Amino acid sequence: MNWGEQVASRRQRVYEQRPLVHHITNLVVTNLTANVTLAIGASPVMAYAREEVADMARLAQAVVLNMGTLTGEVVEAMLLAGKAANKAGIPVVFDPVGAGATPFRTRTAQKIIKELHIDILRGNASEIASIGGFGGHTKGVDAAGAPAQVADMVKQVARDLNTVVAVTGATDYISDGERLLAVDNGHPLLTFVTGTGCSATSIIAAFRAVEDDGVTASTAALAYYGLAAEKAAAASQGPASFQVALLDTLYNLAGEELARGVKIRAL
Repeated sequence: MNWGEQVASRRQRVYEQRPLVHHITNLVVTNLTANVTLAIGASPVMAYAREEVADMARLAQAVVLNMGTLTGEVVEAMLLAGKAANKAGIPVVFDPVGAGATPFRTRTAQKIIKELHIDILRGNASEIASIGGFGGHTKGVDAAGAPAQVADMVKQVARDLNTVVAVTGATDYISDGERLLAVDNGHPLLTFVTGTGCSATSIIAAFRAVEDDGVTASTAALAYYGLAAEKAAAASQGPASFQVALLDTLYNLAGEELARGVKIRAL
């Protein structure tokens, strides 16, 4: 498979189809994730009220559920939106922010996975390890003490949960329990701006809205995002200018430049 062409093709589909992505997401980063979604050519909507989340989910082409700022009301809204999306055949991308940090977060992640069909589970290694029963420790929203064999864990959790799992880090790993891919694009400055992980989830959802295969969608989205981060870092002087440059680069990066720069490995 020519992954460069595949990534550029899916990025172009997002631009042409402009999928609506319904977010129930981290309130700390709503503005950034909405702007990232717009920059790549998709349309974001952030709706949280229990009275409308199911209706909004049915209008969307993908739904993002993100546990960043978690309350009981948010959990209820996520379940309502997720069940409506499941019934309508709309893909659900779940970001279990902080799973493993507190019993409430861990229980909530497990409840969402049990009660909903999750098309793609995107988190850091520690969050996915917690959900998959591999241990791990989460500090805030950052991973610490994640298992050494991340790739094997990703494949096993994907197999156990019967879903696509995407773990982001210095290297991103994506698996459906059979296929296993690694993405080597990215830059350390992503860890100095709040919401870059949540933004990765939004981009994955937009790509999944235009691509039926979750592994292809996740891999293409993360390679595109990682390459944009590399180019943005080269044009910036620190976290603040990096955030601005990242939005500009996501907006402009496409075609042959994108196809040439992706670093994807089959494992």
